[in-house]
Amino acid sequence: MAQLWGGRFTGSINELAWDFNASITFDKRFLEVDVKGSKAHATMLAKQGIISEDEKDQIVKGLDSILEDVKAGKLEITTKYEDIHSFLEANLIDRIGDAGKKVHTGRSRNDQVALDMRLYARNEIEHTAELLKKTLEVLNGIMESNIDTYMPGFTHLQKAQPVTLAHHVGAYFEMFKRDLLRMKDIRNRMNYCPLGAGALAGTTYPLDREYTAELLDFYGPTLNSMDSVSDRDYLIEYLSALSTIMMHLSRFSEEIIIWNSNEYRFVTIDDAYSTGSSIMPQKKNPDIAELVRGKTGRVYGDLMSLLTTMKGIPLAYNKDMQEDKEAAFDAIDTVDNCLTLFTDMLRTLKFNKDNMEKSAMMGFTNATDAADYLVKKGLPFRDAHSVIGRLVLACIDKNCAIDDLSLEELKTFSDLFEEDIYDAISLKTCVEKRLTIGAPSSTSIEKVIKLNNDFLASFSIS
Repeated sequence: MAQLWGGRFTGSINELAWDFNASITFDKRFLEVDVKGSKAHATMLAKQGIISEDEKDQIVKGLDSILEDVKAGKLEITTKYEDIHSFLEANLIDRIGDAGKKVHTGRSRNDQVALDMRLYARNEIEHTAELLKKTLEVLNGIMESNIDTYMPGFTHLQKAQPVTLAHHVGAYFEMFKRDLLRMKDIRNRMNYCPLGAGALAGTTYPLDREYTAELLDFYGPTLNSMDSVSDRDYLIEYLSALSTIMMHLSRFSEEIIIWNSNEYRFVTIDDAYSTGSSIMPQKKNPDIAELVRGKTGRVYGDLMSLLTTMKGIPLAYNKDMQEDKEAAFDAIDTVDNCLTLFTDMLRTLKFNKDNMEKSAMMGFTNATDAADYLVKKGLPFRDAHSVIGRLVLACIDKNCAIDDLSLEELKTFSDLFEEDIYDAISLKTCVEKRLTIGAPSSTSIEKVIKLNNDFLASFSIS
């Protein structure tokens, strides 16, 4: 058992307690950031004259060699070590001798692991942002190709008013755009370096924390050593944002599942993102969309786990906080996989435009516009609402759309109907006369698409 402590102990730890306490099985993914942080720390120690330049060079070279050997499969990270920090330090000492024993000068595992988690989270936030940007690019591409693809808009899962596929998909663009902006916001708020905080009260060594922060591309050092080692707010914010991403993915997945059903047939999912049935040969199931929807609860659980872990912890560091890692890793991995697969599924999705348009026509989505037509002819809105309500009821009995009725039939409901009613309630007119920004007309959508392109071209996470 390789550990960074023990001088104060006369007995050995219980084997089960060792396994329970150890984190090497999951914090080994910190290897690269731990090497990066240790190299920066050693560089700062040499600058401050706390270790020599030669010792710093030995440490940096030794750390690089360990990382290279692990990546090449020449060195294995095993449960012989308590955590990734003890693995690195023990192997460094084996390789370079006494100089390796100085790498931990002016540093505690508390600020070391706090640094590793920040570096790791920052990398993952940037990766999540990249995936979100790809999703947004696909969504904007769908919008560009479907400005004139008419479909029903829904409220309460009931057909409401005609919109376009570009308009509908544009709603999800706005959702994922907010998700992307949250990544930037979280990164900016957490981008401060905890290294140098020590266990909780700093150190008597003349560290240059500003220099360490600069080496690691942080804005500067954290300003309270106790908060530095016990803060996990940025992880909670990140997991909260990941949960919101999953909520958006789940909503869109639900719609794709509905649209893929035999009753709607709005979309055809590519074979690469569908599965069949073991007994029913006709089935083509939207399993990827269903799994994305299902995994949303898993990410919510990771967030609740971390919130619950942190809720009763007094200052400063407590071992409970080791529980942050598995929850964070699981949420990050799950969202990365879901975003990647969902975006690829979306990119290959075939939209059945004729079915969408027919559904809009048969769902009385133009009823509001028919009422507005009568209002413009002088009828009070409440009376117009009643007339169109009775007209829709008659159409339901006849199994037809409003547009299918003859002018003579329409006049039995109101003498105000004229030949121009048909143009007034066509899907194209219903959509195109809604010209305000954010509405479904082609003029409005084209403006939004340009704004979307400008946003994607100019966005930077840092």
